[in-house]
Amino acid sequence: MIVYDGVKSDFMSSVENDTIAMEIRNNILQKMGRHTPENEFNSWENSLLHMYKVVNDSEIPTDAGIAIEYNIPQTSKRVDFIISGYDSEDHPGVIIVELKQWSELKKVDSSEALVETFTGGALRRVVHPSYQAWSYAQLISDYNSSVQDSDIHLSPCAFLHNYIRKDNDPIDDEQYELYTEDAPAFTMGQVLELREFIKKSIRKGDQKKILYLVDHGKIRPSKSLQDCVTSMIQGNREFVMIDEQRVVYEEIIKYSEQCLKDHKKRTIICKGGPGTGKSVIAIQLLCELTRRDQFVQYVSKNSAPRQVYCAKLKGNVKKSSVDNMFKGSGAYTDVGRNMIHTLLVDEAHRLNEKSGIFRNLGENQIKECIHAAGCSVFFIDESQRVTMEDIGSVEEIMKWAAFEDSEVIEMELVSQFRCNGSDGYLAWVDDLLEIRQTANYNLEGMDYEVVLCDSPEEVRNIIIEKNRAANRARILAGYCWNWPKDTRKDTNYHDIRIGDFGISWNLDDGQAFAISESSVNEAGCIHTTQGLEFDYVGVIMGDDIRYENNHVVTDYTKRASTDQSIKGIKSLFKENPEAAKKKADEIIKNTYRTLMTRGMKGCYIYCTDPGMREYIRRRIELK
Repeated sequence: MIVYDGVKSDFMSSVENDTIAMEIRNNILQKMGRHTPENEFNSWENSLLHMYKVVNDSEIPTDAGIAIEYNIPQTSKRVDFIISGYDSEDHPGVIIVELKQWSELKKVDSSEALVETFTGGALRRVVHPSYQAWSYAQLISDYNSSVQDSDIHLSPCAFLHNYIRKDNDPIDDEQYELYTEDAPAFTMGQVLELREFIKKSIRKGDQKKILYLVDHGKIRPSKSLQDCVTSMIQGNREFVMIDEQRVVYEEIIKYSEQCLKDHKKRTIICKGGPGTGKSVIAIQLLCELTRRDQFVQYVSKNSAPRQVYCAKLKGNVKKSSVDNMFKGSGAYTDVGRNMIHTLLVDEAHRLNEKSGIFRNLGENQIKECIHAAGCSVFFIDESQRVTMEDIGSVEEIMKWAAFEDSEVIEMELVSQFRCNGSDGYLAWVDDLLEIRQTANYNLEGMDYEVVLCDSPEEVRNIIIEKNRAANRARILAGYCWNWPKDTRKDTNYHDIRIGDFGISWNLDDGQAFAISESSVNEAGCIHTTQGLEFDYVGVIMGDDIRYENNHVVTDYTKRASTDQSIKGIKSLFKENPEAAKKKADEIIKNTYRTLMTRGMKGCYIYCTDPGMREYIRRRIELK
């Protein structure tokens, strides 16, 4: 949907009459029923004056199409500015301009897509404007049938009109060349250069005809995208399905395809514990349903699984439109009903109520996912809820499915493929942590290595040695040590200190902890490892879990102040101490349960509490 459209002469006239921002605001209210915040209104007034300067060139045709705030179908993404027309050989073309009011930015080391800038009232990590423009163009190209059938050429760029470029500017750093080559970034003083960029594709006007084609294009994955994901999944051992995984996969395909035929909304709840293959099925479905002409997206709250699975899928390919298939769970607050064919929601137990940086957007992420998709698939393990904000449960999904008039189908994955296929180890962990009583009070007969270490240094030495084989061993820790913002890029600063032992939390450097070659020297927490798996894990249990009076007890006051998992627990404690203790106990035990079940072949444990060490030693040695 295009919020504002006209030809160049209309746009010029509206800017000259100081009405352009008001026209856009009125159109948004009329078409979307949304009131425009003052800061957004002001940004239009500011940025569109600069675009007026850019298109005020007699060689850019007066009847070239102009679109402002183009809402890419099936998403909540909006393209700031579009110019349409024909080149000198009558080929249809569209210029996509991402407008930014930033005055400075910093590069994020080891990331070809992220920068740091002041936005939304704070210094934040966001995507490079060239990446953003490129990704929008790629999304339109990959899913818009008119663009594909009419061979409309899309030329993305960014215009940072308040940004003064310097020599060796971070915006031009070589690590961003993948995207700046395809989507150049223009800055203050480069109006002439931006004009020339536009005129390469727009020499003749189209009287908005190309805009109409783009705006009314049907949603269909392009053949190139289908071929791309098919080739990526073939032979990729990371995503091989076994036994019942294949059965569930086939069932979900059947229901998803049925939604397209009878236009009936369906919600599939797929329950499964650690290692049952939920993520493998989700990635396979992402590729197969795309191959079947569906618009499909993989969704998770945490960025870690998205980042890792996308990287594993792409392999050595650095730049790929596959990136657009992976979304955060807060991406659907403004997406219309049934606008996406199938949503694959992984780690659904981690979904939140509100979205956005300030938790002020949307109503409920579960509701929004069901609302946005004809078929929504939730992969869930209720025992892995690890923060106060985690609302994902079978009951909650069923409630919102009923609200959205969606049929519910339940499935369950039972067989474990993690922990060397040992259901017994997982039951032993539950019994050990007193999450639930099981018959697995010892490790007898289990093909899984569990070792209690005498020191954290011993854990580190074992994991570094195990990691040499395939870069699949990591150190994980309970969130009992602070993670200061200023040292998040310094591996030599040791956030975690236990006697003479020191290690930093995983670096905030844009690389995925699970696959970065150097991250074996750092410790991951629940937020950077949940949903992922390794061959071996070393788990450091902090002071938030102890063994005393013959029981495992938890203590939320020992959690780090930087940990947001139990934010709000103190207020709850004042209102209802018993409920607060129960909630904190569940979160802390679920956290260690999750960390201890990340390894497929072995787990090496160190506890800061002597009582807990002795208790685990006895449990390991039980025959």
